[in-house]
Parts: sequence; structure tokens; C-alpha cells
Amino acid sequence: MIVRPEGGPRVVVGVDDSPGARCALSWAIGEARLRGLALLVVHAAPLPPHVSAAGQIGCGITEALRAAGAELIARTLGEVAGGTPHGVQMTALALVGEPGATLVRLARDDDILVVGHGDRSLLSRIIRPSVRLHCARRTRATLVCVRPPSFDSLLDSLILTDDPEVAASEPLLRRLAWRRRRTV
Repeated sequence: MIVRPEGGPRVVVGVDDSPGARCALSWAIGEARLRGLALLVVHAAPLPPHVSAAGQIGCGITEALRAAGAELIARTLGEVAGGTPHGVQMTALALVGEPGATLVRLARDDDILVVGHGDRSLLSRIIRPSVRLHCARRTRATLVCVRPPSFDSLLDSLILTDDPEVAASEPLLRRLAWRRRRTV
């Protein structure tokens, strides 16, 4: 195993409750393990507009957002890696702030910043700015955007043969993949 100095490079990954974030976390764990780097898992929750407008920051809302973020990190780590990943020095942070700005602030020049890439509607992009684009425009770290695999690519990976009799004897997903491939 490679031993890095305490202040050396690390893999910083932003997580939320999306498929892109789960894939980004999975990729970041593998990269940290492969390179022998520390892993920093970050969830940043934006402060609701009504709270910041009313000046109610000290009324327990930030603590509730941090607690929900810590729970989300633990749940996502459980889904992706079965808990804390083995063989990786990991730190988890649940913060309150704009996700893109928080990730850019935490990622140093020699770090690898990993974010998920998902498809969003026009309305979603208007209401909530893209974390990926914010990081791409402002970070000085190496940026990696991980896109979750599409359903079609998952089905394609299950295809073993073009023989319909063999495909019919396989489970349902293999039959769906064969039918989709036959129609394309």
C-alpha cells in the first residue's frame, strides 16, 4: 500500500440522494483505494431561502441539516460499499452551504474532485444550479464527472448471445435485452 503524507492529495467526492452521486462515490472509493489516497466524502445542503431571508440561522435548522446530511452519507455508503470502505482512510463531512461552492472550497489544487452527472429537466436547472458546472468553472483540482449507466447499456451488458432460444431460457432481464436489441 502507498503511504501518503498527511497533507498530500486526496479524493474529494460530493454526494446527495441521486444515482449519479452513488456512481461517483463508487468511483471515488475505487480511485482512493487504487492510488492509496485519503477519501473525503462531502454532503452540502443548501440553506432554505426562507430561513436565510428571515435570519433564522441559529434556530436549530443548520443542526438538523447537518444531521440529515450525516444520515444520508451513512446510508449512501451502506448502499454503495456496505458501510465504511475497507483499505481507505475516509472522512465524512455534512455541511450547510451551496454544494458547488462548498466542494470547490474543500478541494485543494492536488486533489481529485469527483461529482455525479445526471440528467435534469429545464425547470430543475433554473431552480437549482448545476453543481457539476459550478465545479467545472471554478475548481483548480482535477475534476471527474461520473455518469450513471443507462438502462439500455445495463441491458446490453447482459446479452450473452443472439440466439433467441438461449435468450428465452435466461432470466427476464436477458430476454428484455434480447428483444430490445432485435428491434434496434
